Amino acid sequence: MHKSRILIVDDDIGVVKSVRANLQAREWDTLVAMDGEEALDVIGREQPDLVILDITMPRMDGFEVCRQVREWSRVPIIMLSARRDVEEKVKCLNIGADDYVTKPFGVNELTARVKAVLRRTKESGIEPTASSFTSGDFSINFVERRVTIQDEEIKLTPTEYNLLQELVLGANRVFSHSTLLGRVWGPEYASEREYLHVFVGRLRKEIEPDPAHPQYIVTVPGVGYKFQSAS
Repeated sequence: MHKSRILIVDDDIGVVKSVRANLQAREWDTLVAMDGEEALDVIGREQPDLVILDITMPRMDGFEVCRQVREWSRVPIIMLSARRDVEEKVKCLNIGADDYVTKPFGVNELTARVKAVLRRTKESGIEPTASSFTSGDFSINFVERRVTIQDEEIKLTPTEYNLLQELVLGANRVFSHSTLLGRVWGPEYASEREYLHVFVGRLRKEIEPDPAHPQYIVTVPGVGYKFQSAS
């Protein structure tokens, strides 16, 4: 059975040792990078299944690492920060992170987040009854987890794909915020609306001809979102 490999990126050796020991105790393999430049090298060379990335590091901070990684990789990223404000969390999600954990954190909290993110890389909610779906220029192949616009493939992170699939499988149905959060992220995220808001924005940038005036992922004020099918 494949053991997930998790890269820990932090310049605090104490944090690295603690996180590494706890991840290994749960039978995950670990890799370590002590700064942003080393992290980019390890991600490109080792292709880990998940990256735990601290924001505050010398030379290249976590924000820049995340931005650069997202130019060529969809690897899930959990960002660590000492700041608790919502603005910081939204910034992390906007640049491509999959989750955000505030320092200091408990071992169980980080482990739960790791499990949730890894689960989302392998699962995608309910099983489709058809192998594909097309609406106008948009097409999704559920078997290959492949999305195209005008026959051009769109690269999505696992969480982005799972959210899109959930909406497409219920095309023209309105989903509440809590329903989408529960199905895609898990019940523990049911009140974390900023996650949904940011990921919907990320999807619109990828699939909409005009993200400011979406034709596929439509907001239903006061309720949630729906995928509007042309067919």
